Amino acid sequence: MSLKGKTALITGSTSGIGLGIAKSFAQEGINIVMNGFGDANTVERERATLEKHGIKATYNPADMTKPHEITALVEEAEDTFGSIDILVNNAGIQHVSPIEDFPPEKWDAVIGINLSSTFHTTRLALPGMKKAGWGRIINIGSIHSLVASANKAAYVAAKFGVLGMTKTVALETAQNNITCNCICPAYVNTPLVQGQVPAQAKAHNIPEDEVIEKIMLAPQPIKKLVQTQHLGEFCLFLCSDAAQNITGAALPIDGGWTAA
Repeated sequence: MSLKGKTALITGSTSGIGLGIAKSFAQEGINIVMNGFGDANTVERERATLEKHGIKATYNPADMTKPHEITALVEEAEDTFGSIDILVNNAGIQHVSPIEDFPPEKWDAVIGINLSSTFHTTRLALPGMKKAGWGRIINIGSIHSLVASANKAAYVAAKFGVLGMTKTVALETAQNNITCNCICPAYVNTPLVQGQVPAQAKAHNIPEDEVIEKIMLAPQPIKKLVQTQHLGEFCLFLCSDAAQNITGAALPIDGGWTAA
């Protein structure tokens, strides 16, 4: 089955992982609904670049902590394209702090964007997928959907929750030709991760070119960052007929982090 002409809503897709997935989808003829924050000119440039693949790409800046804006995002996507065939829940933020010092407002924000938004987009997109008799929901979890790290209470809690919801949605949609899976990557080569390198080098008193291998990827046997292009290609596979029996799965892309 060709994916050409289908429509994907990808949250948090103005940069990083989400934008990488959008690029892979656009190359296969999938229309894109972009979402996220960022400089208006940069976002428009990326949106226009996606359309060079002969697809239609729109942008909606919905704040994923606000259910009414999420509702408007989904309604606009369905009005524009007729349906949302593929939903990629990728929007996320991070805050690092010991629990006793974790600001409650940061907890609420991390849970809201990383977990609650996934609930809202899914509940709103599912009726259309069921009516169409086909759908793919891909939740971008994390290695922290499977294992914990200190000082990341909200993020770990949210990403474990995303995996739990993935399994529930998979069970509820098993008879509707809809699959729901959770990709669990380790560190991904994004501007956000690269931006953390100088601070990590300073904190650990090591050269910047040693941070990724010795600090970030210390628990990971394969000392390579995940590439956004590879995540995009994996998402395409999950949308293909070959993956029709893969649902409710936690799919690590972690260089062997969880193998031990």
